Amino acid sequence: IKFWGTRGSFAKPGPTTVRYGGNTSCVEVRADSGTLIVVDCGTGGHALGQHLIAAKSSVVKGHMLISHTHWDHIQGIPFFAPFFDPGCAWSIYGPKGLSHSLRTTLAGQMEHSYFPVSLSQFAATIQYHDLVEGAFRIDDVNIVTRYLNHPALTLGYRFEADGATLAYCCDHEPHSSALGSGRLPITGIDRRHVDFISGADIVIHDAQYTASQYAESKIGWGHSSPEYAVRVCQDAGVKRLILSHHDPLRDDAAIDRIVEEIRTRLRKEGSPLEVEAAAEGLSLHLSGDPKSLPERSKAHFLAETPINIFSVTRPALLYLADSAMSAILSEAIKIEGIPFRVMADDKALLRGVIENSPSLVLIEHNPPRIDGLEIARAIRRVEGDGKIQVPLVLVSAGSHPASLESGIATDWLIAPFNLSYARTRIRAWALRTAIRWIRADIPVDENRRLSELHDLAILDTPRDDRFDRLTRIAAAAFDVPIALISLVDSDRQWFKSSFGLNATETSRDAAFCAHVVHQKKEMVVHDTLQDDRFADNPLVTGVPRIRFYAGVPLILEDGSCIGTFCIADTRPRELTTADLATLHDFRNLTLQEIKRKH
Repeated sequence: IKFWGTRGSFAKPGPTTVRYGGNTSCVEVRADSGTLIVVDCGTGGHALGQHLIAAKSSVVKGHMLISHTHWDHIQGIPFFAPFFDPGCAWSIYGPKGLSHSLRTTLAGQMEHSYFPVSLSQFAATIQYHDLVEGAFRIDDVNIVTRYLNHPALTLGYRFEADGATLAYCCDHEPHSSALGSGRLPITGIDRRHVDFISGADIVIHDAQYTASQYAESKIGWGHSSPEYAVRVCQDAGVKRLILSHHDPLRDDAAIDRIVEEIRTRLRKEGSPLEVEAAAEGLSLHLSGDPKSLPERSKAHFLAETPINIFSVTRPALLYLADSAMSAILSEAIKIEGIPFRVMADDKALLRGVIENSPSLVLIEHNPPRIDGLEIARAIRRVEGDGKIQVPLVLVSAGSHPASLESGIATDWLIAPFNLSYARTRIRAWALRTAIRWIRADIPVDENRRLSELHDLAILDTPRDDRFDRLTRIAAAAFDVPIALISLVDSDRQWFKSSFGLNATETSRDAAFCAHVVHQKKEMVVHDTLQDDRFADNPLVTGVPRIRFYAGVPLILEDGSCIGTFCIADTRPRELTTADLATLHDFRNLTLQEIKRKH
């Protein structure tokens, strides 16, 4: 790990910042295998780029992870020399918006009004990757992403490789402002932050404002105090904390004093936590037992999951008595392009939840005027067990309760907040909802597979009793309302036979069968509402409201998978080994009929 930029908000070169550095955020991370990852590209990215070009033989390929697109984290991108080298290939990753991709956002920052060079003038091969909360992998490095608390949509990154763990958390603010002092127990939503960095060997953490500065005038600005960073790292069992994102008004001597005060206190407490301040040129080496590498990333949702815009076309419901908060939230939701309804009372809100399957619910918690927590409990009772819960956010003035009831509120939004902050939080909540439907990956042999399918000349042919007989018997044999012979084309799944379903085709994006085609093996989903791949799929949330699915692949002699024989039900159910064998028999009979002239 090497630091090339440590400053926050604004670059501050000069004689008083020589030791810790004046460039804005940029960190180089390398795995022992040689995998190169650059985290953020503030003005420190210029020197790093020059360094990499000087050693080009070892940097043909690289990866850049952007925490968010505020200028102090991307100003170095137009000056990053490897992007202008046609011999280089880079992937750039960053948080996905609802309506704008990472590439679009970066292009806007380099628009001609602000800068003379555009993204299109990069000579290197550049690929852009939009990220949400979850996990993904770059070569041998497992990476977990988590939304941080900042006025712009911001991701923290947790890296797991070589038996060691590094967490990067710039920019982040306590969810409860009272925790900025570092004196109170970490509770409520802030426990999620502790969980994210839990057990890390090194945490690089935002520490822009002192606790007193934060409390006096910086609440809502999106940054932490060193005291808060220390407290969360202690609770998380972190070994080493690197304070970063130094305020441009803080000189080297001031940083020295902060670090010494923290170290003195930790020594008195007998804490094993090591603390130092990030400095340009500081290099750290992490080593561990690769066999002991945490498996946290495997338990997370895929961070590169495509966004399901269908999910955020459902309305958001608002129930607030405070006119100022209601006005800000209504405007924020409107700007984000999400339809919304303002509910008159709690009864109307409950009806709205039942009738509209909302994408988000925001309720004021200000008892006795509005007891948002009690209304939230009522909503959870209406939803019942075994159903996907609507994202439910309680809006309150001051701090949220120290103890949050499990499974009641998804999150809390604490006033005062401005329009920008409200938009960011709403976007994060909406994206968490939107990623509950995963499209199937494209098979590696897609071109050959489609060629074989089209050569059969079976698509869009009339109904055929040879196939209809099979789906009719299968529906009776398994006692299910739906049985299908599905052929997966380039952008659709077309049904050669459909029992119990009036449609002749659906979008490939929504097709369960597309997952079977990609995997080339059977797939059984016992309850779609409990499976993140399908919980918000339109075939689940809308007609025919599939709750159970089982499909087996139709594989030709050359190995091409052209579709499936599948069954579905509107209620959850199990499938025995004998049932699965019978489903394979129906698949084999279907393939025999396909081989004949149709």
